[in-house]
Amino acid sequence: MTLLTIILLPLLAGTTLALLAARMSRAASAWAVAGVTLCSLGLLLGFSETIFSGQKMVSSIPWMPELGINFSFRLDGLSYLFTLLILCIGLLIILYAKYYLSEKDSIGKFYALLMMFMAAMLGIVLTENILLTFVFWELTSVSSFLLIGFWNHKAESRRGARMALTVTGGGGLAMLAGFLLLGHVAGSYELTQIFAAREVVQSSPLYMPILILILLGAFTKSAQFPFHFWLPQAMAAPTPVSAYLHSATMVKAGVFMLARLYPVLGGTYDFEIIVSCIGLITMVFAAYVAIFKHDLKGLLAYSTISHLGLIIFLIGLSSPLSAAAAVFHIINHATFKASLFMVAGIIDHECGTRDMRRLRGLFKFMPYTATLAMVAAASMAGVPLFNGFLSKEMFFVESLALEHLGWFGEIAPWAVTFGGMFSVAYSARFVHNVFFNGTATDLPHTPHEPPRFMKVPVEILIVLCIVIGVLPALTVAPLVFIAAFDVFGGPIPDYTIAIWHGFNTPLLMSALALTGGLLMFWLLQHHFKLHLYAPKVLQGHRVFVHVIESLLALARGVTQYLQNGSLQRYLALLVASVIVLGAWPFLQYGYNTGDAPLTPANAVAVVIWAVAIIGAVATAVMHRQRIIAVILVGVVGLATALTFAYFSAPDLALTQLSVEVVSTALMLMALALLPLTGPKESNISRRSRDIALSVLAGAGVTALMWAVLTRPNESIAWYYLAESVARGGGSNVVNVILVDFRGFDTFGEIIVLGIAAIGALSLMDGLKMERNLSPALLNPVLLSVAARILLPFALLVSVYIFLRGHNLPGGGFIAGLITSVALVMQYMAGGLVATSSKLRIEFPKVIGGGVMIAGLTGLGSFVFGSAFLTSTFGYPLVPLIGEVPLASAAAFDLGVFLTVVGATMLTISALSGASQRSGDVAGVTQ
Repeated sequence: MTLLTIILLPLLAGTTLALLAARMSRAASAWAVAGVTLCSLGLLLGFSETIFSGQKMVSSIPWMPELGINFSFRLDGLSYLFTLLILCIGLLIILYAKYYLSEKDSIGKFYALLMMFMAAMLGIVLTENILLTFVFWELTSVSSFLLIGFWNHKAESRRGARMALTVTGGGGLAMLAGFLLLGHVAGSYELTQIFAAREVVQSSPLYMPILILILLGAFTKSAQFPFHFWLPQAMAAPTPVSAYLHSATMVKAGVFMLARLYPVLGGTYDFEIIVSCIGLITMVFAAYVAIFKHDLKGLLAYSTISHLGLIIFLIGLSSPLSAAAAVFHIINHATFKASLFMVAGIIDHECGTRDMRRLRGLFKFMPYTATLAMVAAASMAGVPLFNGFLSKEMFFVESLALEHLGWFGEIAPWAVTFGGMFSVAYSARFVHNVFFNGTATDLPHTPHEPPRFMKVPVEILIVLCIVIGVLPALTVAPLVFIAAFDVFGGPIPDYTIAIWHGFNTPLLMSALALTGGLLMFWLLQHHFKLHLYAPKVLQGHRVFVHVIESLLALARGVTQYLQNGSLQRYLALLVASVIVLGAWPFLQYGYNTGDAPLTPANAVAVVIWAVAIIGAVATAVMHRQRIIAVILVGVVGLATALTFAYFSAPDLALTQLSVEVVSTALMLMALALLPLTGPKESNISRRSRDIALSVLAGAGVTALMWAVLTRPNESIAWYYLAESVARGGGSNVVNVILVDFRGFDTFGEIIVLGIAAIGALSLMDGLKMERNLSPALLNPVLLSVAARILLPFALLVSVYIFLRGHNLPGGGFIAGLITSVALVMQYMAGGLVATSSKLRIEFPKVIGGGVMIAGLTGLGSFVFGSAFLTSTFGYPLVPLIGEVPLASAAAFDLGVFLTVVGATMLTISALSGASQRSGDVAGVTQ
C-alpha cells in the first residue's frame, strides 16, 4: 500500500491542493504541491536501506485476477532511481515554475496538471503489472498533451500538443498489443513471472512481433528516429514543462521501458542490432541537426533526442557494463539538461526571445546565469571534471567492444566519435552565440539577472554536475550499481567510475570529440555563416503534417461518398452489411438445424403473435401516417409484453409495458413538432430494394434463431436460480442479476443511458419549431385534472415497485419508468414549457446523482476488502414490524432509478426547448 501511496499523493492530494491553494495565493499553491511531493519523496527514502541491500519490494491488490489485472507494484534499484529523479526534479520544477509563469497564467491549473503527470510517471516506474503500466503510460500522453498545450491561446502550442499526443498515443497502442502478446506467451502480466519465462518468450514465434510492438511504443515516447519530430514541436510548451517532461521524465519513459523489459527481451541478436542501430542513428543524426538550430529550446530538444539515442544504444548492447553506462548517463543527462532548459527559460523570460541570431553578449548583463549555463553546457559536451565526461567515456568504452556485431561493430566507434564531436559543436554554439559574440541591441526586454530563487534549482543541478564529476564513487556509484543490476537482470562485473583510467583509446576518442567539435563550430561560425542557415530539406514534422492532411482528405472523400444526407441509404448499407456478414458463415459451412423438441403453442399465443405480425406489417404499410404508425408500433410492443407474460417473465413484461408507454408518449410529443403525414420520397426501385433487404434480414434472423433454439443447450439460468437468495439475498432472480450478479453491466448501461439523454439535449439545443395549435389543444382540461389526481398515486406505486423489487417483480428500472410515465402525463396535460418551469429540476444533475450513487455503492465494497459492486444483505429486526430484508444493492438500484427518471425527463426537456416560440399562439404561452 505504501508504494501505491507514493502515486496517489500527487494524483489525488496534489491535484486537489494545487487548485484549492491557488485561490489563496500563487505561493500557497507552490508550497502545497511541493509538500505533497516531499511526502512521496519521504516515503521513497524510507525504503533506501532495503533497496541498497539488494532486496526488492512487490505488493499486490487483486482487482480482476481472472483477466490477470491486479494493482501490483514493484520497487527495485531501477524503479528507485527513476522515482528519485521524478520526485527530485519535480520539486525543482515546482520552485522554478512559481517564478517563471506570469500572473496571467493559471498557476493552480498548471500545478494540478504537473501533479497528474508526476503521478502517471510514478505509476509507470512502480507498477509490477504491465497492463496497469499501460494505463499510466497513456495517462502520461494525456497529461503531457494538456501541459504542452497549456498556453492554448497559441497556435503552435495546440499544434505541438496534438502532434505529441498522436505520435506517443499511437505508439502506446502498439505497446499495448505487445504487452498482450507478452502476457499471453509468458502466462502472466506480472513482471516477476514474465522475467522467469525469459526462455519461453525468446523461443516463441511471437517474440519478434512482441519486440517490434514494444519498441514502437518505447521509440515514439523517447523520440527516436524516425519518430523524433514531435519533440522539437513540443518546445512550444512553457519552459518548466520542457525542463521536466523533455529532459528527466516523459522522454525517459521509453528508455525506462526498454531497461525494465531487458531481462526478458534483451540479450538476443535481434534486440541488440535493432535497438543499438536505432539508438546510434538517432544520436548522430540529432546531434548534427542540433548544431543548425537557432532556437535555444530547439537546440536543446535535438540535443535531448541525441542523448536519448546514446542511452538506448547502450541499453541495446548485451554487455553488462553497458547497462551501468546507460544508467549513469540517465542520471547525468537529467542534471545538465534540466538545468540548461531552465537557463533557456530564464533567458527567454528576461530577454523576451530565444532566437540565438538575436541573443549575444549576455555575459555582461547576466554573468551569474551565464556561468551556470557554461558549466551545464560543458557537462553536456563531455568536458573533463564534469559528470557528462564520465558517462560519455564509458559510452566510448562500450562502443569499442562490438566485434561480435560485424559491420556494425566496425562503424560504431567512428559514429560515436562523430556524435561526440557534434555534441561539442552545439554546446559551443550555445555558449558562444548567447553569452559572447558581441552585444545584443534589439532585444524585446533589457537583459538582467532573474529573481534569486528562480536560479536556485539551476544552482542545485550545477552543483550535482560538478560533485558527481569529481567524486563519482562517493556520490552515485552505489545507485548506478543497484539500478544497472536490475536492468541487466543478473550480476555485473566489477567496474570503477573514476576521472582517470590512464591513456587509452576512449580518452583519445574524447580528445578527438572535444578538439574536432570546437574546430567544427569555428569553421561553421566563420566560414559557413551559421546564423544565416535556414534548412529547406524535407523535415519529419512536415511529413507528419502531410500524412495527417492526406488521411483527413481521404476521410472527407469517403464520408462525402457514403454520407450523402440520405438516412434511407445509411440504413440500407447497414442492413446489407449485416446480411452479408451474417450469411457468410452459412455460405461457408452450410445451414442445418437441431433436433430439440418443439414447444407447443396454444391458441392464446397464436393470437398474440398474429396481432404482433399484423401490427408490424401495418406499420410498414402505413408508416407515412405518423400518429397511426406510432400507435401500431405500440401494439407490437404490447404483443411483445404479453409474450413475456405468456412465458412466465413478469419482470420483463412489466418493463416492456412501461417502456412502451414512455416511448409512445415521447414519440407522440416529438410528432407534435412535425407534420402529421410524411412525404412520399421513395421511387419504385428504392421501395423494391427496401422490401428485398427487409425480407432477407427478417428471414436471416428467423433462420438463425431457429438453428439456435432447436439445438440443446445448458442454460446458466439454473445457477442464478440456485444462488439468488443465498448470495444475493433476493428471490426476484431478474432483479438480483441486474443489481448484483451482473451489476457491472447495469452500471455501464445507466452511464450510456445518461450520455444518450445528454446527447439528445445537445442535438436539440437551439432547435425552435413553430406549432400552430389552438389553446384547447394546448391545455386539455380533462387530461389536466386527471394528471393531477394520478400523479401522487403513480409515485406511490413507484415507491412500492421499487421497495419490493428484490423479492417480487419490480425494481429501480421499472419504478423509474412508472415515475417517468406520471411526469410525462404532467407534460402532456400542462404543456411542455409550463410544466418545465414548475418542476425546476436540473435533470442532468439527477442523472449525475444516480450514476454517482451507483458508482459509490460499488466502490464501498473496497472498504470491506471485496470486489467492485459486491453486495451484502441482512434481516434487521424493526420494532412492531419484525425482520426486514435489507440489501446494499438497494442503494445501487436507487442510482438506477434516478438515472432512468433523469434521462427520460431530460429528453422531455429537450423537446420542450424545441417547442418554444418567440411569440404566443392565440394568446397562450406554450
